[in-house]
Amino acid sequence: MDIKKQLELIKRGAVEIISEKDLLDRLHKSHKENKPLKIKAGFDPSAPDIHLGHTVLLKKLRDFQDAGHIVYFLIGDFTGRIGDPTGQSVVRKQLTKIEVMENAKTYEKQVFKILDREKTKVVFNSQWFDKMTPADLLKLTSHSTVAQMLVRDDFSKRYKEQKPISMIEFMYPLLQGYDSVVLEADIELGGTDQKFNLLVGRDLQIAYGQNPQAVITMPLLVGTDGVNKMSKSLGNYIGINEPAKDIFGKVMSIGDATMFTYYELLTNVPLADIEKMKKEAKEGKANPKDFKLKLAEIMVEQYYNKEEAKRAEEEFEAVFKDKGIPKDMPVIEIAAGKLKDGKIWIVELMELAHLAKTRSDARRLIEQGGVEINNEKIKDTNLQVAITRKELVIKAGKRQFIKVRVK
Repeated sequence: MDIKKQLELIKRGAVEIISEKDLLDRLHKSHKENKPLKIKAGFDPSAPDIHLGHTVLLKKLRDFQDAGHIVYFLIGDFTGRIGDPTGQSVVRKQLTKIEVMENAKTYEKQVFKILDREKTKVVFNSQWFDKMTPADLLKLTSHSTVAQMLVRDDFSKRYKEQKPISMIEFMYPLLQGYDSVVLEADIELGGTDQKFNLLVGRDLQIAYGQNPQAVITMPLLVGTDGVNKMSKSLGNYIGINEPAKDIFGKVMSIGDATMFTYYELLTNVPLADIEKMKKEAKEGKANPKDFKLKLAEIMVEQYYNKEEAKRAEEEFEAVFKDKGIPKDMPVIEIAAGKLKDGKIWIVELMELAHLAKTRSDARRLIEQGGVEINNEKIKDTNLQVAITRKELVIKAGKRQFIKVRVK
């Protein structure tokens, strides 16, 4: 792939390139020597599932692979035990080595839904950090100062608010930066919130006599709520390992503005086509729902296949357009001992069925008209639901369905 096309592919969706000159120099050198660049991105396995927010980086890594380069998918099994302090207002809870490694196993299984296995090197940073002596670590700290660390926004804010900052958190950017030294990375990718850490990598490479890596920052994907960064803890995420119908349904729930961002960052649809869709939707020449259906189809195809995408669309239409119910749904059996005169309080039932995290959430959902039993809307939070051998179908919110029967 010629350099002009590579640059066009690389710049799509990127927020910042530091510096574009460094990037071009690397691309020219690679082309001249017919030698692929080393593209690095680090992922701390702090949770077992990868969601679409993570795939913004993975998709960009795949772009580099399509341009002929090699990706170093770095699993921070050592740094993951510390926890990245980026954006944190308090000291993070440290994970155990067992927890980190269990999560890391799931990462390896999931990333190849996007990355080219033949052009990917999976590396673990414990391979070098576990071998470092205290003297080695102290030498690493000599390349930074407390003043430099306090330039970072989240550290600065916590310092001003007299909130604790552990010394181990100061180490995190240095450790991430040292990963680039070990790998001799040509380019490192990260979210906009990682800019400080990525630049530390450049500084350390210079300190260790290497050419500094080019840095590319990517935007943080907005979750299904259209407001906050996609996060499992906020419940606004779409996991790539979720059932196809759930991926389809969640994509259909996002707002129109968010939809076009997803098109740009998560698909290969040409930018000119996306701009055309935006224009047609704005001018009322097309229904945004049709574009959203296409996006949902693309997402399911990427992580499953065309057949699953078709089935997911048919079920979505049956459930949400024709007011039907899914063909397949979870079944929960209520122990007879939980019943009183064959009945159970609706709020308790929702809690047992995991349709609400707390009883307060259950009451709120009922009061908002978001709960149905056998297609009948429930408005009474004091309702006693009769459970018999015959199954009940409960719908909570827009997408949660469950069958309930007595055990």
